[in-house]
Order: sequence, then C-alpha cells, then structure tokens
Amino acid sequence: MSFSCIRLSKICFLLSVITCTLLLLLIPKFQSSWRFKIYPQRQPSLVFNTFNKNDTPLQQVEFNSPNLLDAEIDNIVPLTKENLLEKWNHYVTDTGKFHLKPNGKINEKPHNVMYTESAEISAKKKLELKDIFIAVKTTRKYHKTRLNLLFQTWISQAKGQTFVFTDGEDRELHLRAGDHIINTNCSAVHTRQALCCKMSVEYDKFLESGQKWFCHVDDDNYVNLKSLLSLLSAFSHSQDIYIGRPSLDHPIEAADHLQNDGSTTTKFWFATGGAGFCISRGLALKMSPWASLGSFISTAERIRLPDDCTIGYIIEGLLEVKLLHSPLFHSHLENLQRLRSRAALRQVTLSYGGPENKHNVVSVGEVFSIQQDPTRFKSVHCLLYPETLWCPTVIVK
Repeated sequence: MSFSCIRLSKICFLLSVITCTLLLLLIPKFQSSWRFKIYPQRQPSLVFNTFNKNDTPLQQVEFNSPNLLDAEIDNIVPLTKENLLEKWNHYVTDTGKFHLKPNGKINEKPHNVMYTESAEISAKKKLELKDIFIAVKTTRKYHKTRLNLLFQTWISQAKGQTFVFTDGEDRELHLRAGDHIINTNCSAVHTRQALCCKMSVEYDKFLESGQKWFCHVDDDNYVNLKSLLSLLSAFSHSQDIYIGRPSLDHPIEAADHLQNDGSTTTKFWFATGGAGFCISRGLALKMSPWASLGSFISTAERIRLPDDCTIGYIIEGLLEVKLLHSPLFHSHLENLQRLRSRAALRQVTLSYGGPENKHNVVSVGEVFSIQQDPTRFKSVHCLLYPETLWCPTVIVK
C-alpha cells in the first residue's frame, strides 16, 4: 500500500514538472497576442484658423488677400497638421507663396494660384453630382435678373440637383424649372426672420431629398460644379463636415443658456451664406433637434442672429464640430479682382459687386466685353464649358 502511494506521488510530481515545462515553452508564443496594443485615438477636428486673443467688433473683412491666404497654411494647428495632410491628400491648396503637398513638405511657388486637384477615388466611392443638393436662396424681385443669368450658366449643368428657394409665386419660373422652384411663403423683406425662414425650408427639403451633401448659395453666386465635386470628394458624407468661408477674421459670440463651464455666451465660427457653404448629411442629421420642422427659426430667435450665423451656432456652438475654413468660396464683399483668370476658374463659388460697386468682378479673359457680361459669369461659364451653344466659337483659356 505504501509502495503504491509513493509511486503515485512520483507520477504526480513528474506530470507537474511536464505541465510547468510546457507552459514555460508556450508563454513566448502567447506574449505577442497579449502585448499592449495602441488603438487608434479620436483625431482632433481639422482646424485652419485659431481664435484671436483679442476679438474685435463684428465687421466684414476681405479673406482673399495674399497675406491672409498664406495664413491659411501657416496657422494650421500643429497637432492636426498630419491629419490634415492625410485626409486632404488629393486636395491641394496653392496660395501663391507656399504649396502644401501630401508628403508634408511645403515648397515655395512663384505663382499666386488656388486650385483643387481631382481626387483619384474608386468608381465605387466616387461622388457624383446627383449626390449634392444645391439650394439657391433668392427673392421675387430678382427672378428676371439674377436667376435668368444662373439658369443660363451653371444651373444649366445641374438642373436636377439645384432647388431655388424664393418668397413669391412665379408662373414663368415654374414652367422653366417645375417643382425645383420652391415658394417658402416667407417674407420678401431682407430681415433676419425672413432669411432664417428660408433657411429652415432649405434644411427640411434637403433632409427629405436623401442626398449626401447640402450646399447653400445665394442668387449672386456662380457655382463651379467641377471644383465643388473635387472638394467634397475629399470627404465622406457620413463624417461631420461643415465647410465654407468666414466673412470675419474672428469667431463671434452669442448669448446662450448657461453652459457647463458656467458661461452664458458661446463663441463660434460661421461660414458666410453670401459665399456659400456645404454640410455633410451625417452632420445635418445631428442638427435636427435645433433645425428641423421649424426649430431652426426658434433657435435663431433665441440667439437673435441671421441664418448663416445660426448654422454656425448649431454646428460649432452646440455640436462642437469645427468649421473647415476654405478660401475657395467667394462673396461680393471681397475684392474679386484680386483673383487672376487661371485662379478664378478653380474656385468653388464666385460672385460680383452690386450696383454700388459694379467693378468688383473677377478678371477673366475677354470672352465677352464688360458691357455684354458685367458680372463676368458668362465669360467664366464659356471658359469652363466652351461647347455651350451661345458661347463664342473660339475660346482661348
């Protein structure tokens, strides 16, 4: 009996030794799978401008001067620079002094040219014009002047994607564009309330459309559809994207309810509606609690700011999504003559001066004379689409 117990003890001891030996041999094999992994962290938003320390009173400034355009690159927040280069690797912004390349190097360039290069995107993921909802805000008194020019030029290339939001019935216009002419029944007076009323309808119609991108422009904007596609193709519509051009050189401040930090005001950037802006569908859906079904009007009343400012308030102030500042959008408030012909044809939107500043137009080749084409939109269109029937037979770009 004692012999059997001793033998059993020896067998158990040997089994224990063998088991420990096997475990020691297998530990290195499993170490690689147990090793600590660095998982991808949430990347900070792309920021092209930082807040000014000393905010100046609300005023309009020109954002297309060479020095300010150079600052678009110089002021990139260092922590987001690598992310910027990675996300915008097919999107090149050339401000004249520097050329920002995908490899992260900045080369000096002799010419002042701004342009976008088409993204090399697979056919499966390629953005198409039908994916974009373009809203044009206008008023009845401009139907025969401004709108006729737009229908003759860029809208002719995007009839299915463009919707005109106005404030009065126009039978002739309906015969021309059908249900793409939307009477918002808002006031025709150029007030904060009327502007917000139209923007509210624009937003709701976009959500109904199911399209991927919402782009708002005014009736004095020319939209370069090729550049617009190139720009938006750099992003996914499911991302939180809000892109446009500020009309100010600093964020604005709006009175608000008590914030988490105890403050009663909110600072935010906004893209001016006069130059146009675009919002991804993913972000637009997140705006719904403050923008859909008339909520936009009540939000605007709460902060007592116009429509484009309210858009910025909802996106930056409430949703904390940063505006992507782009120099490719232009309003009549800028000195448009600083854009050279070659550069003008690569912008996303262009504009022209009003009756008080008729000479504030882009400089393009003499396709038409100033008398024939005071806004220069016809000349721009013929340079972009020379096959247009009413364009001159020979056009030199």
